[in-house]
Amino acid sequence: MTTRRDFLQMTAMAAGCVISFPRNAFGQDPGNLNYGVQLYMVRRQAATDLAGILKAIQQIGFTQIELYPVVYSHPAPELKKIVDDSGLGLVSAHFDYAGFEDKIDYAKQLGLKYMVCPMLPKDQWTSSAGFEKAATDFNAWGLKVSQAGMKFAFHNHCYEFKVQENGLTGWQTLMQASDPTLVNLELDIYWLLQGGQNPGLMMKTYKNRVKLIHLKDRLPGATTSYTMGPEAQHFTELGKGTVDWPKLLTQARWQGIRYAYLDQDETAGPVTESMTASFAYLKGITT
Repeated sequence: MTTRRDFLQMTAMAAGCVISFPRNAFGQDPGNLNYGVQLYMVRRQAATDLAGILKAIQQIGFTQIELYPVVYSHPAPELKKIVDDSGLGLVSAHFDYAGFEDKIDYAKQLGLKYMVCPMLPKDQWTSSAGFEKAATDFNAWGLKVSQAGMKFAFHNHCYEFKVQENGLTGWQTLMQASDPTLVNLELDIYWLLQGGQNPGLMMKTYKNRVKLIHLKDRLPGATTSYTMGPEAQHFTELGKGTVDWPKLLTQARWQGIRYAYLDQDETAGPVTESMTASFAYLKGITT
């Protein structure tokens, strides 16, 4: 069967020229990024009116949601229906380090593609042994998650980039000791910068592991740190800070990353207004 595209190409060839179709010709873009919201950003609203805040996210224009443990009091089928009814896509969710294995079946019932561990226990932040233990756990969990038909990923903050007693950063120990075929990454652009890292270089270095990214902007003049207290909180809406989003998002698309979640931990004003401003910025640079 001759398609419209085949017909146009044959016509152009007959005229002695070749048509070069753009990447998004006929509505197909192999490098598309799907934008969503990590539920931690709306954790307070989700705890009291999950359906309402999901609908608000969908009406703003986001197409995805990434779940957070605050909603896991719902049985998996019930939670899946709430998300389905909102019109949002669901491929990824965060699960606490403690009890992670116990949530694998729950995640499978939700129909997830990615199970993400968002943070190590605090008592593992300050030694290489803590990160080695995490790598061992991640390898074991990654295998079980894979056997359940999903993928495991770890989400970074800034504490991982402090040099430990073995002369390596916690991140380096974790990356060296974990199996790249089982332990994928969800890179948080803000927290990479807060820890003094180059996000573009990190995405490139670990391109075979990076499957998801988190988005929030960083205020001008912010200092770097390896701690998670108020001194690390320089959050602002996308486009209002110092991050070169057009460059990083273009790199993400070309590397094959398909899901990017807004995750601004705290907002100065109403969270829905913050999400609306960030989505408007994303729409402006990607259309």
